[in-house]
Amino acid sequence: MSFSGFPPEAFAFFHQLEANNTRAWWLENKATYDRCIRGPMEALIAEVDPRFQPLRVFRPNRDVRFASDKSPYKTHCGAYGESEGGAGYYVHVSAEGLLVASGYYQMARDQLVRYREAVDDELTGAELERIVAAVPRAKAVVRPSDSLKTAPRGFAKDHPRIDLLRGKGLITSRDAPTAAWMSTKKARAKVEEVWRAADLVNSWLDAHVGPSMEPPDERDLRQPRAAGVMR
Repeated sequence: MSFSGFPPEAFAFFHQLEANNTRAWWLENKATYDRCIRGPMEALIAEVDPRFQPLRVFRPNRDVRFASDKSPYKTHCGAYGESEGGAGYYVHVSAEGLLVASGYYQMARDQLVRYREAVDDELTGAELERIVAAVPRAKAVVRPSDSLKTAPRGFAKDHPRIDLLRGKGLITSRDAPTAAWMSTKKARAKVEEVWRAADLVNSWLDAHVGPSMEPPDERDLRQPRAAGVMR
C-alpha cells in the first residue's frame, strides 16, 4: 500500500470514537480503522525520508491501569521513532487533524542536567536562542515541554533564558487542523517539513544533551519521551 493521505473517513472515525469509546463499537468498526487509519499511517512512515526512520505505530489501546478515565481506546493514531543522537520524531492523526513533532520531551535526569547547563552557558545558551528564533513559525513552533511553574533549583527567576530553563524538554511541532491536503500525498511532505524545521534545534540538543546514560530502571520510563504532544 502506497501512501495517498488519510481519507475523510479517518477523521469521521475518531469523531465517532470519542462518542462511542467502547470495545463493542471498536470491534464493529475495526475494519475502518485498519483501512483508513492504521494502513495509511504504516504507509506514511515507510515512505518518509530514511533519515527519519525507523518509526513504529503505537497500539490503539490505552493503558488505563492508573487512569481515572477508563476509555479503552486512544482517540488518535500515532507513530514514533528516535534518532541515534537522541531526538525523537512523532506524528499522529485524530479528529482534530494532524500533529507533527520532533525533539526531546521528558528528559531523563542526566539529560536535564546537561540541558540546563548548556542553556545557562552564555555561548551555547545564546546559540540555542538564535536557532529557536530562526525556525519559521509558518512551519513549526519551538517550545519547552512539561515546564516547571518556577525557576529550577540553582537558577535565578530573572535568568535571561528562564523559559527554556523551566522546560523539562524542548520540542518543535505543528498542530494542523483538519484540511483537504491531509487526504492527499501532500501530507507526507507536510510531515517532513516539520521534522526538517527541527533539524538545527535537534542538532543542538544532540550535541549538548544526547541520549540518557542512566540504566533503564533508573529512568522515568513514561513513553514516548521525545515530544510533549506525544500521547
